[in-house]
Amino acid sequence: MTSRNHLYLVDGSGYIFRAYHQLPPLTNRHGIPAGAVYGYTAMLWKLADALDKEEGPTHLAVILDKGSHTFRNDMYDQYKAHRPPAPEDLIPQFPLVREATRAFSLPCIEEDGFEADDIIATYTCRAIEAGWDVTIVSSDKDLMQLIALSTADGPSVDMLDTMKNERRSAPYVFEKFGVRPDQLGDVLALMGDAVDNVPGVPGIGAKTAAKLIVEYDNLDAVLAAAPTMKPSKMRDNLIEHEAMARLSRKLVALHCDMTLPQTLDELKLDGIPPEPLRDFLEDQGFKALLSRMVANAPGKDVSVPTATGSAPAATSAAITDAGTPDFIALPPVDLDSYEMVTTLDRLDAWIAESYASGIIA
Repeated sequence: MTSRNHLYLVDGSGYIFRAYHQLPPLTNRHGIPAGAVYGYTAMLWKLADALDKEEGPTHLAVILDKGSHTFRNDMYDQYKAHRPPAPEDLIPQFPLVREATRAFSLPCIEEDGFEADDIIATYTCRAIEAGWDVTIVSSDKDLMQLIALSTADGPSVDMLDTMKNERRSAPYVFEKFGVRPDQLGDVLALMGDAVDNVPGVPGIGAKTAAKLIVEYDNLDAVLAAAPTMKPSKMRDNLIEHEAMARLSRKLVALHCDMTLPQTLDELKLDGIPPEPLRDFLEDQGFKALLSRMVANAPGKDVSVPTATGSAPAATSAAITDAGTPDFIALPPVDLDSYEMVTTLDRLDAWIAESYASGIIA
């Protein structure tokens, strides 16, 4: 066991979109879309509950994207240009997600002009410099570059994918991409990224990019060697698209020099007070989570309905009027809760609950 401080940085944006796509459209008791908010709250609760059972963090913050325009758009106006706008029913949920985070009494950090990845990278760099260990709660491949900051006998950086309950370090990066974490940015620059509209080099995919980086060690060396390579379409593309490869390297690089919105010490984790969280759950009508909170805190005088543990009702129903999926623990077996699935809508609802809970039998 180490006496070092341990900072957890939660990729809140990743949580939001996972929650949105894993639950059917649900509304809170005010009639506002809240399926993503419910899923996000449950996932954050599950993380806090899991960390409480192990050697968890001493410091923790949730990091969010504040806007769509960042310094990368100034560098390359086509960056993320093909991404569709956020779904209409997700937009009103963003403020509620921020409210949910603060209900947990956790720092909720976002900055104009920067992506969540850059905020995470800056905090990671400052924490490593201070001698802290860092765990990034995300599965984003771009953030895997930060694993390179780990030292042999000193502070370390790893990643935690809570959906698969996997911790990932340098061996995972090598297994997935075939290179060291410090070489991952060069691979990403060569292969590009269709989702973020990072151009890369045409015709070079993940395997070819990794092969080139393993052979030449870094992007600069690959581009310098291109004129001497055996004649091929790949060689021609490397020469013709050298400028785009170098631009792509800048686009995938994580910015580590921004001014910290809050100091490292201000991220100290001092537990989750019940009152702000209880008020939020009551206001949203999240009965299953509220009943779980009451069950975990006997003696609290809170009168709430008991969650049924059944699958979500029809997608037009409000969360307060329907049994909601319990993400935290399996409900007691109740034969009356069994359902014969006879429509595609009900099948979709059960599939959504299975993905969200991570458990199916």
